[in-house]
Amino acid sequence: MSNIIITINRESGSGGREIACRLGEMLGLKVYDKAIIESIAERYHLTIPEIERIREEKLNFWDDFCQFYRQFSAAGDSYQAENKKVTSRELFYAEAQIMRKLAQQESCIFVGRSGFHIFKDNPDAIRIFIMANREVRIQRFAQREGINEEAAAKLIDEIDKARENYTKTFADTSRYDARNYDLTINVSPFTTEYVAALLAENIRKKMK
Repeated sequence: MSNIIITINRESGSGGREIACRLGEMLGLKVYDKAIIESIAERYHLTIPEIERIREEKLNFWDDFCQFYRQFSAAGDSYQAENKKVTSRELFYAEAQIMRKLAQQESCIFVGRSGFHIFKDNPDAIRIFIMANREVRIQRFAQREGINEEAAAKLIDEIDKARENYTKTFADTSRYDARNYDLTINVSPFTTEYVAALLAENIRKKMK
């Protein structure tokens, strides 16, 4: 059978990444998130902060796309980027390429990276959005980062805005649109273990 691809987008502070990791353990699947970015960093000879900065840049869509298309046409499938400016659109296409290749090799879980959009036409993809009430997110984020709740709230708002801008730019949709997902769940009343077990039980049925 085809590989099962699970994409998990999440609100910052919702515990989505922790749920993804626990789900991966339960199903015996690899979980990919920052590892994808690190692969791109190695390919482009850039640091992780540089890549994150490029991804958040405001774009002139047409100019940026034309630049990428010319370079891609000249380089084929190699994505060699030495001696040229790397754009955020190039990075998005490189991310998508890496994710699709990983999905061809094995069943796996992708956290973030607009996976719901990259695999939107894949019938074997299960697209999930993890959300939580704002007060729960703030408390969780503050505890995780070791900061006060006021600072946590500010950072969450900044991350939410950056992720939404990124999704609208490259996926031409809102990450909050439930139509992009097979399942949207508010995890506020539940433990990470319970949510992961609930997802695992239903995903196993599809995998069988």
